[in-house]
Amino acid sequence: MITNWLSSWVRDRHDELVDVRRHLHAHPELSFDEYATTELLVKRLTAARLAPRILPRGTGVVVDIGDGPRTIGLRADIDALPVSDLTDTPYTSTVPGVCHACGHDAHAAIGLGAALALAEAPNLAGRVRIFFQPAEERMGGAREVIAAGELDDVSQVFALHCDAHLEVGKVGIKSGAITAACDLVDVRLRGPGGHTARPHLTVDIVDALARIATDTPRLLSRRVDARSAMTLVWGAISAGKAPNTIPSEGSLRGTVRVLDHETWAQAEKEVTAIVSEIATSAGASVDLHYDRGVPPVVNDPELAATMRAAVATELGSDAVTTTRTSMGGEDFAWYGEHVPVMMARLGTHSEALSTVRDLHQGTFDIDERAIDLGVRILVSTALVALSGLE
Repeated sequence: MITNWLSSWVRDRHDELVDVRRHLHAHPELSFDEYATTELLVKRLTAARLAPRILPRGTGVVVDIGDGPRTIGLRADIDALPVSDLTDTPYTSTVPGVCHACGHDAHAAIGLGAALALAEAPNLAGRVRIFFQPAEERMGGAREVIAAGELDDVSQVFALHCDAHLEVGKVGIKSGAITAACDLVDVRLRGPGGHTARPHLTVDIVDALARIATDTPRLLSRRVDARSAMTLVWGAISAGKAPNTIPSEGSLRGTVRVLDHETWAQAEKEVTAIVSEIATSAGASVDLHYDRGVPPVVNDPELAATMRAAVATELGSDAVTTTRTSMGGEDFAWYGEHVPVMMARLGTHSEALSTVRDLHQGTFDIDERAIDLGVRILVSTALVALSGLE
């Protein structure tokens, strides 16, 4: 029985996988700088007589387990964040200003455990390809994997992501959009500048920036379908220094987030039109840079059912729970532009952590029992998915 074999295998490897996670946590590496992490993974996989492949850029690893015409993909990201570690643990980050505040150290350990377990799985009915993906936080690692051709013969891809708001032992599963498309908007306004006593003789850049900041989100909500949940939120605004001087330039920076592909496709056009209209009415010249980031992660309903069945079989039906759509971006979405995808949320919180430590905070940590459960979930999902392709 798969459940008995797998739970026993994971129990025997618990300490090893926790050691890997703690080592990575203590030695975090930023996006596209994950050289030591890559070396560690290659060493562990090679020792298990697997043949890992380093991605062309030099960081990130891909490894195949099994053989056959059907290939299932599992994604585990490996990069850290430019955030100071505020935890007080024996494995606190040794790199100033860098830590695994998003749980990618756990993702890497779980992916490694899945690879090693699948290498010993009896009667593996196909091939499982595990992507130890670099640079998720910079939204570029997934495209590196795809550009290297590693997705070409993969039929579907599954992933787990730590969820600090779910109790350990729970797995959040939903079909449809689970994360949002995320784009960056950078607006620069220019005018002649002048004295605040005579605004009629110049272009009031501060007023124009204020109008763009307040009116663009409002007008945008009237130009797109509200069901797409498009939002434009500004995170930075800058203009001038002296209280009696109208500045000659100013800037606004923010993000656009949206849940469906159709609206994402028109977002740049709509934002550009509104900003340009407001700037023109104020007499300011405008330079708008719109950087399309990532599409939304849209979980395939059939893959969601596969993962739900795998989790229920492996951990029990009580382990499966619902989860909310996040407006955060996730570059796992790029896999979904090519093949069906499914991302689930792995509960990592427990009473032992006392308070919920959210993602991207320096206090973030996990209940390490989640590592064992993550391995069991990914392996069981891969086995169920392969059996469904027969």
